[in-house]
Amino acid sequence: MNIRSLAGVALALSLFLPLGAQAQTLDFSWQLNVGPLNPHQYGANQMFAQSMVYEPLVKYQADGSVAPWLAESWTVSEDGTTYIFKLRPGVSFSNGEPFNAAAVVKNFDTVLANKADHSWLGLVAALEKVEAVDDLTVEIVTKKPYYPMLQELSLVRPVRFLAPAGFPPSGNTAEGIAAPIGTGPWVLSESVLGQYDVFVRNETYWGDKPAFESVRVKVIADPNTRAIAFQTGEIDLIYGADGQVTPDTFHMLSQSGFESGVSAPYEAMALAFHSGKAPTNDLAVRQAVNHAINKDAIIDNVFYGTQRRADTLFPTTIPYADIGLEPYAYDPAKAAALLDAAGWTLADGQTVRSKDGVALAIELLYPAPDATMKSVAEVVQADLAAIGIAIRLVAAEDAEFYGRRTEGNFEMIFNPTWGAPYDPHAFLSAMLVPVNGGYHALSGLPEKPAVNAAITAALNSTDETDRQARYDFVMRTLHEEALYAPISNLAAIGVVGPDVTGLTFGATSYDFPFETLKPKQ
Repeated sequence: MNIRSLAGVALALSLFLPLGAQAQTLDFSWQLNVGPLNPHQYGANQMFAQSMVYEPLVKYQADGSVAPWLAESWTVSEDGTTYIFKLRPGVSFSNGEPFNAAAVVKNFDTVLANKADHSWLGLVAALEKVEAVDDLTVEIVTKKPYYPMLQELSLVRPVRFLAPAGFPPSGNTAEGIAAPIGTGPWVLSESVLGQYDVFVRNETYWGDKPAFESVRVKVIADPNTRAIAFQTGEIDLIYGADGQVTPDTFHMLSQSGFESGVSAPYEAMALAFHSGKAPTNDLAVRQAVNHAINKDAIIDNVFYGTQRRADTLFPTTIPYADIGLEPYAYDPAKAAALLDAAGWTLADGQTVRSKDGVALAIELLYPAPDATMKSVAEVVQADLAAIGIAIRLVAAEDAEFYGRRTEGNFEMIFNPTWGAPYDPHAFLSAMLVPVNGGYHALSGLPEKPAVNAAITAALNSTDETDRQARYDFVMRTLHEEALYAPISNLAAIGVVGPDVTGLTFGATSYDFPFETLKPKQ
């Protein structure tokens, strides 16, 4: 009997166990199934689940450093273009295949064969070759120095490692995978579309094994339904930085005696403006929006104090971002004056400004499954109505939302930064290609070529002073051109049920605490 069959039998038997006998299964929920868990692809593959199954060469730490993981050590050439990684001995994939240099090269080869899929990531474009020196030694050579190499090797995707048996016959994972087989602490054992996914503990895992034997991820799309499922004991954990429940619900649960917490800020919630489309191609409109949003009210009344106000796109704690930018203060009067000066006037008896007979109306696109963003969008709508800007809210399911953001089919859209270990380098390098909202935010600016050149130069620079100067120019331009309206610095929230303990928060928003949680008894 294979592992999928065994896991299915175990799950079926668990349904008939008396209450309390299922303590070794941690019940969680997510808005959709975890997907095929292709480590080299995006889309339907949920990042937290990819991280459960697949591991990186190096692991990002909360202090900004990277630690040995599947690679136990490495050296870097003097010119910064050659990395030699010594792999951890004795590691195997969950199916028993050895994790070795050949497996590492095989995974890099399929990523490099599909460069277009990963054009947002500077690492992939920088790679010259990846070769096995011996069974446990890998050499990675870049075309030019690429300073974020180690940080990007720690990312959840696309450079994590699938067992050779998991590859399709063609060897190209862009066509799909045979099975999601990694070296991580969890193994995907069962998926039922629209209902749940089950992960079982990898009993041959090289590191510390989780306390729970399995994690059952139930598909619950609605945040209110998720909250009810938690209160009735159907799920044991609510966790995430993307609106798994509304902030007021989290506040209520945290005040009800459940073990709970809020992480340090991970990323910035921000609105992006398409500078190539009217009316957001008007600098005065973008500046007015920045001045008109009452961020403190959002922090107090929407987030219940679980977030912090964001005055710049990147918090000053992010590398290279502490450059003394002047925040756009909440000042509706100044916002109105900017619009008046730009010709967007409010006629007597009207509630919406116009210019040359065109109403000042903007579509704001937000992801439908995220309860938090919906609440923020409604406050933004009210704040901007107060200065004569009509905001039409459009809720889009994930596929539509991310598709429209990638294609530039928006005027104003939620476009959070990515947090560690992506910021600022990966978030900014993604602006160079049409795969993210940042590319379209820049599209209408005369300074776009200069900004693109500065981003590229910063990524290849080996001089800290030069790199800081390049980033200074880029961040200052984004800020002064008001291409984003930063609102809050996002944190993850977590609540565990009465039978669970050990809630922790990882170094990034993609590290979920399945390995640290324990049954209370």
